[in-house]
Amino acid sequence: MKTLQFFLLYSLFLISSVRAEVQYGIAMHGDLKYSANFTHFDTVNPEAPKGGELKLAIVGTYDTLNPFILKGTAPLGIRDIMFESLMKKSPDEPFSLYGLVAESLEIAPDRSWIIFNLNPKAKWQDGMPVTARDVVFSYKTFLEHGNPNQQMTYKKVEKTEVLNDHKIKFIFKKIEGEYDAEIPLIMGLMLLIPEHFFKDKDFEKTGLTPLLTSGPYKVAKVEPGRSITYLRDPNYWAKDLPVNKGYYNFETLRFDFYKNAAVAFEAFKAGDVYSREESDPGKWAQIYNFPAIQTGLVKKVEIPHKHQVGMQAFVFNTRRELFSDPRVRRALTYAFNYDWLNKNMFHGALTRTTSFFDNTDLAAKGLPEGQELALLEPFRDQLLKEVFESEYILPTFEKGNRENLKIAQELLRESGWIIKNGKLVNEKSGKPFAFEILLNVPENEKKALPLARNLKQLGIDVSVRTIDAAQYENRRVDMNFDMIFHFWGHTLSPGNEQSFYWSSKAADEPGTRNYPGVKSPVVDALCKAITKARTREDLVAAVRALDRVLLWGYYVIPLGHRTKDYAAYWNKIQHPPLGVLGLPSIHTFWAKG
Repeated sequence: MKTLQFFLLYSLFLISSVRAEVQYGIAMHGDLKYSANFTHFDTVNPEAPKGGELKLAIVGTYDTLNPFILKGTAPLGIRDIMFESLMKKSPDEPFSLYGLVAESLEIAPDRSWIIFNLNPKAKWQDGMPVTARDVVFSYKTFLEHGNPNQQMTYKKVEKTEVLNDHKIKFIFKKIEGEYDAEIPLIMGLMLLIPEHFFKDKDFEKTGLTPLLTSGPYKVAKVEPGRSITYLRDPNYWAKDLPVNKGYYNFETLRFDFYKNAAVAFEAFKAGDVYSREESDPGKWAQIYNFPAIQTGLVKKVEIPHKHQVGMQAFVFNTRRELFSDPRVRRALTYAFNYDWLNKNMFHGALTRTTSFFDNTDLAAKGLPEGQELALLEPFRDQLLKEVFESEYILPTFEKGNRENLKIAQELLRESGWIIKNGKLVNEKSGKPFAFEILLNVPENEKKALPLARNLKQLGIDVSVRTIDAAQYENRRVDMNFDMIFHFWGHTLSPGNEQSFYWSSKAADEPGTRNYPGVKSPVVDALCKAITKARTREDLVAAVRALDRVLLWGYYVIPLGHRTKDYAAYWNKIQHPPLGVLGLPSIHTFWAKG
């Protein structure tokens, strides 16, 4: 008996004493692209000169400089400009991290824990060192006060251990018998805030006092709601790290805020804004022909790309009884004449989006097979037979809309809606079918009004209402809408955020992005399968299965996406070479000498 006890104790000692190998980076799946002695990312110009000013436009406003709280609106982009994470994401890999505040890491083979070794040179802008205590403070603050996605994710941490001033260990919980392989990387992307600055302060208090950070820029000038100016910190501690070579080249960044896109465009034409990306192919074809373009002072670029395009769509709020029946949602999808919208509003330049992960290998295509089919098979009795037997194809209107309207009318009739005196009413209650599309910018009315006209042919009354940004955000956070227009972006390595977008738990939590109110045990299981994926093949199969189930749930009416990126900029600035990854980060641009 004593021999057995000794053996067990000795085995535990051996296990606990084994040290993981020190790594300079970490990949979610597979190997790292860059070697330990890499000098810069391939997507930058490492010799880009420093200096000059960049002026950009933002449509909207701001009333707080704290980007971590739900109250108030922070300036767009402030996180990237001022705050740093433990590690930095590679711009040309699905999901790989390299050393920033943490110069290296150690990780358990089963990813049950991770140790971040902080760079001794890392310091806050007041000269104080960044310590392991700051990392723990950041984690605990976001766990308590962060957005719902952060809180949902950080709850998977069992405990933290400060091993010394520059060494912090995160130990993770087992979820359903397994460790979440993505959590170590998510902790590596956690933005850091200083304990000594926030001590005895109300973290959730809004205000326009700049926060103390360790990043490349400081707030230099605040004009509430009108503009914000950042100044590059000459003492920025990380300016020479490989992950930052070619970044943060401008001495000054100025962001001016405009009430609408039309005014912002006029500012660009006048030279008050130096660079502009265009998301509307119709505008790109029609209004980018002003004198400065004709004389070469402004350059236009079109970049065919192969990057992810996300999902831009009208979103049904299935919490509303009106949209609780998937047959109703499918009927409205059939009534929407996307072909007319694309031709008349976007010069036919968009491609219809048929996947939440379109333009990538993650998109569900054809019929499920292999690993994807194996994931779906246990849920066959909970899913439509079409998930297994039919390819998801959106209706087209090349031969008019008569046939599609017939399909829509039949689906509505099956779900209890009939025409009475020219109006669609509920067969039992007599209540008319009427709802509101809520928007936050007038520019989206040109997409919503055609949908309203299409649905009128079915006897449906649709009102289109545009409200100010603050009201819209409050109603969106509270899920207080019938239908909104939304865009879900994603990376090439989806993970925990999918639960934040689609899980049953997220459907009931304000501030998540489960705007449709998806509540499905199948979706919940597939979100978990994504986080449990250990290989790229496993991940692709799980994402495709989730994509297929969401599509056949008809939670959204998809619009279209560009197969090109469009940008225009004044000859005062330059950028790295353009490639299939699309437009490079604005933080890799530099002033023309």
